[in-house]
Amino acid sequence: MIRRFWVFIEQVECTAHPVSWELIGVARRLADQVRDEATSAGDTVVVEAVVVGKDVKAVAEEGLQYGADHVYVVEGEVFAHYRNQAYARALVMVVQKYKPEVFFIGATTLGRDLAGAVATSLGTGLTADCTRLEMGEVKEGAGKLLLATRPAFGGNVIATIVCRTHRPQMSSVRPRVFPMPEKVSKVKGDVSYEKIPIKEEEIGAKIVRLIQNEAGSAKIEYADVLVAGGRALGGPEGFNLLKDLADVLGGEVAATRPCVDAGWISVDHQVGQTGKTVRPKLYIAAGISGAIQHKVGMQDSDFILAINRDPHAPIFEVATLGIVGDLFEVIPALIQQVKDAREVQHA
Repeated sequence: MIRRFWVFIEQVECTAHPVSWELIGVARRLADQVRDEATSAGDTVVVEAVVVGKDVKAVAEEGLQYGADHVYVVEGEVFAHYRNQAYARALVMVVQKYKPEVFFIGATTLGRDLAGAVATSLGTGLTADCTRLEMGEVKEGAGKLLLATRPAFGGNVIATIVCRTHRPQMSSVRPRVFPMPEKVSKVKGDVSYEKIPIKEEEIGAKIVRLIQNEAGSAKIEYADVLVAGGRALGGPEGFNLLKDLADVLGGEVAATRPCVDAGWISVDHQVGQTGKTVRPKLYIAAGISGAIQHKVGMQDSDFILAINRDPHAPIFEVATLGIVGDLFEVIPALIQQVKDAREVQHA
C-alpha cells in the first residue's frame, strides 16, 4: 500500500503561493514520522502535490524542486482562473482516484474557500487554520494519525483535533507557520497529467472581468522587517510613527488584535493566533505587552526588538534585545539613527 501525503499547490497566473512550498516541507517531515511504521507493514510513504490551472507545467516542476516525489497536474481552459466549483470538483476527482492519507491546503483567501468545499464533497473532516501538525498515536498500537492543532474560542484555547475514521485527513495551514524547505536544482520526482472531464458550461460562475486591487492588502507574512504596535500607541495616529520607522527600514507595519478590534488599523496587519503568523528577519514590537496569543504569531522571527515601559512585560521573554522606555521617545531616536547611519554610508 502507498501512504500518500498530499499538498495543494496554490497558483495565480502561474505563480505559486509560497505557502505551498512550506506545506511540502511539512508533509515531508510528517511522512518521515510514519516511515518506520509503514516500512514494518510493508507500505511505501510518498509526498505528492497537485496543481490546478492553465499552463502550469513550470509550477509543477517547481514543486519537485521543493521536495515533492510526484506532482499531479490538472490543466485546462476551464481552470485558467480560480472558481470554487471547477477547482473543487477537480480536486475531489483526483483525491478519489489516488486516496491520499493526508491532504494539506494553505489557509489563504483562496485556500480557505476551496478547502471547505473539497472536504464537504469528500465527506471528511477539515481542521482549519492549523498552527502545528504532528503524526502521533491517539490509541496505543492503533497507528499514527494526524494531530492538527489550531486556536479556538478567539485564541484563548489551543485545540488538537483528530480525524479518526474518514480520509483524507485534511488541514488548512497558515502561511509562515512552518519554515520554507530548501529548493534544489536536481530533482528525483516526476510530473503526470490528469484528464478531468469538466466543461465550461457545467460551471455556474462565470468570470466577466478581473479588477485588480491596486492598493492591495498588507503582505506582512513575507516581509523581512516588521514594525508592530500595541495598545500603548494610544490610537490610530500612533501607527504613523511606526510607518515612519518601517519606511526607513524598508519594512511593513503590523499590529496586535486589540488595535485591530479598536479600529486603529485593518485586520490584514494583525499578527497572532487569530491573525497572521510571521517570520521576518527583524521584528520590532513597540508597546506590545506580549500576550501568548500574540507571541505565538511572531516568536520565530530571526531578531526581535521589544520596546516597552514595563521591564516585566512578557514580550521580553522572547525578545533578542529589549529596550525599557517610552516608544514615543525611542522610535524617533531609532529613525534618526538609521538616517544618520545611511548618510555616513553614502558620504
